[in-house]
This record gives sequence, structure tokens and C-alpha cells, in this order.
Amino acid sequence: MKTEIPYKIYLSEEELPKNWINLRAFMDKKPAPLLNPQTQKPMTEEELSQVFCNELVKQELDDYSPYIPIPTEIRDFYKMYRPAPLIRAYCLEKQLNTPAKIYYKFEGNNTSGSHKLNSAIAQAYYAKKQGLTGVTTETGAGQWGTALSMACSYFGLDCNVYMVKVSYEQKPFRREVMRTYGAKVTPSPSNTTEVGKRILQQFPGTSGSLGCAISEAVEASLSKEGYRYVLGSVLNQVLLHQSVIGLETKAALDKYGVKADIIIGCAGGGSNLGGLIAPFMAEKLQGKADYKFIAVEPASCPTLTRGVYAYDYCDTGKVCPLAKMYTLGSGFIPSANHAGGLRYHGMTTTLSELYHQGLMEARAVEQTEVFKAAEQFARIEGILPAPESSHAIRVAIDEALKCKETGEEKTIVFGLTGTGYFDMVAYEKFHDGKMQDYVPSEEDLQKGLIGLPKIKE
Repeated sequence: MKTEIPYKIYLSEEELPKNWINLRAFMDKKPAPLLNPQTQKPMTEEELSQVFCNELVKQELDDYSPYIPIPTEIRDFYKMYRPAPLIRAYCLEKQLNTPAKIYYKFEGNNTSGSHKLNSAIAQAYYAKKQGLTGVTTETGAGQWGTALSMACSYFGLDCNVYMVKVSYEQKPFRREVMRTYGAKVTPSPSNTTEVGKRILQQFPGTSGSLGCAISEAVEASLSKEGYRYVLGSVLNQVLLHQSVIGLETKAALDKYGVKADIIIGCAGGGSNLGGLIAPFMAEKLQGKADYKFIAVEPASCPTLTRGVYAYDYCDTGKVCPLAKMYTLGSGFIPSANHAGGLRYHGMTTTLSELYHQGLMEARAVEQTEVFKAAEQFARIEGILPAPESSHAIRVAIDEALKCKETGEEKTIVFGLTGTGYFDMVAYEKFHDGKMQDYVPSEEDLQKGLIGLPKIKE
């Protein structure tokens, strides 16, 4: 097939971004600050430095620098798997018989299998530069834990991972990749921390959640000299590192004079979506261009579509700072769906504020429909997508079919955040007809929201 635009658009190493883009710098109304849960005052650099690496704290609190240089050591590591390709989904377009043009940014071309390595290597770099011994973290489906174990191995750091129990059991091979890279992996909630013991007592037999695992990882970091906590999503610093995705995507489109109309990403804590849309949203905020942004989340954990915009704890154990975000309540334990990376009760403050301002949309989709789209995509495009990524695929297909109905030739871009080769239990459940959809009732949601802190704003 002869086309003006190739199937895969690659940038050269020289075109790899030299700076991350800080989306908050382009926002007139900034995201609300993190609050100290005891004093209810904005967290200071000194307070946050007890938990996070010093340089990462500076990035977390920076609302005004539009661009932040990517250190040479991180760019050199990026070159092992970046720039990542932007792929034109010609085969999918043909099957759907749509006038829409569909592109996807593929982030699965590294051993971690996902976009998570973009921030993992940055956080490990700053931890090593600070002279730390190691880091602690949580992981849902395991992509973040895998990426961090790789990054820590590269820099010679200890890595302790608290993996959500249901994913620990569903995805043993991803767990073993972490162990191959030297990480210690503990199913969460566990009896190894005080907060874990409390959660097990309060929710006996729980399958766990990202909120639970965060609590344990933070406690573990505070109890060890020379350790800090690192996080794979939610925080502004992570969106900053993931902006390399959007910067590459925009550069690739610009190379061929293509303008996106609709940009779609799956949304759990918000890191990959925030990274993908960052340069495009910056243009929208400056009035230079207009785009339609769609965040796609599981119907079983409908943070944006059914949550409330309020200050809440970032973790189930209530040991972390308070963040103003769309939330289902830190006590909300999502059902054990197969998109473990999207099972978080809140959404990053940056995306929450943008959504609250009406600058982006949100859709909630059920997992059987997600896996139908995943299977369709795998059969026609040749990549087995991760369950998380497949949420974006579902809505990209839906938008392309709308174009078929209306005859509009819109350009759709979505983030294919990772591969699903360690998610075969989920695919097995789908193929055997054993996968069930779960949509929480209003009563279920209210149970999670009961514990929202009372904040004087």
C-alpha cells in the first residue's frame, strides 16, 4: 500500500526531546496544592523531602517553569527504546470502513512493556544522585514495578515493591520479571507494615488496591534510613516525565503536517494521559489550537465520571498528603477487574483541574467491551494490548465509527501504553466467558466518600 504517510513514523535520536514540558505552567488556574493532613496547610519542600527525593520535590512544586531540561544521563537511557513509534492504524481504519485517520503512540517497546519506564528511570536517577540506598513503591498490574526494578538495577539501587494482592496473584510472570531485576515484591495489603495490618483487620480478605499499596510503601520508606518513596502516577512530577510521550507524538505529527482532532488515553492515576496530552493541551490553553481530549476509565472505578472534586487522602491508610482531585474516596476498594493499573480511587490534581474546567471529557467503559476492542485490535493491528491501553482503544474505535456515520474525516490519536503479554489470565477469562462487568452502585460509592476529610478552603 503506497501512502504519503508511513505506517510507522520514527523520529531520529537527535529529535528526542531535550526538555520535559510542564503543563501546569500554561494553566491560569493552577491545581490546588497538596496539604499536610495534620495542619491542612500546603506541604512545604522540607516536609515532602522526608518522603520524596529532593529534586523530585522541586519538580512537584514547580507551577511556573514551562520546560525542564532532561539530564543527559536520562536522555542516554531513553535512547535505548526512544523515540517510540507513532503508528498509523491503516488496517484498523480499513476494517472499520471509516473516513477517520487513526494513529497510536506505542509505548510497549521495552522490557517493562509500558510507558512507565519514562518516569522510573528519572526517579531512580535522582535517587542515585542524592546518594540514597534504595526506594520503595507500589504497583497495580505490575508495569510500574517492572519499570522501576529495571531502573533501579541500572543504577544499583535497592527496590522494594508492594504489589496489589489481586494483581500479585493474577500476574505472576510480571512479578517474576521484577524479581529478575533484583526487586523485592510483597503482596499488598500485608503483615509487614502497621498500616497493612490495620487494613487487613478492617477489610479481611480484601484483594487490595493501589491506595492500600501506597500506604505500605510510604511507611516502609520512612522506616528505612537512606530510602525514599517513588510513585508511578498521580503526582505532577510523573506527568512531567511522561510528557516525553506527547512531545514525541506532536513532533511526529508535525513532521507530516498532521493535526490531531481527538486525543484519547486511558486514565487511572493520570500519568500516561497527562503525558500524552501535555503539549497539545498547552496549545489549547494558549489559544493556539483546539483539540478534543477524552479520558477513558473503567466503569468499575469511575473516578472522573462519578467521583467528586474534593480534597482527599491519596492512600487508603491516610498517611499521605491530601490532594484536591476527583475521587471516589480513599476507602473505596475497586472490584478486582483486570486493568490493575486503573484501579485507583483518585485522579492527578492537574487533570482533575482541567476536567473541572471543562477542558477535557471522560468516558467510563465496562471491561467486556474493553476486551472486545482489545481482541479486535490484536487481530488486525498485530499487537496484543494491555487491558489498560485497551480502554483507549475501545473509545478510539467508537469515535472512528461515529465518523463513519457522519462522514467526518477526523484525525484520532490514542496512547497504546503497553503490551498485554503478561495479562493472559484476563484474556483467558474473556475467551472462556467468565469475565464479568461490575458497576458500583450509588450506595457503594457513598461508602467510599464517607471518609472524605473536612477541609476549610
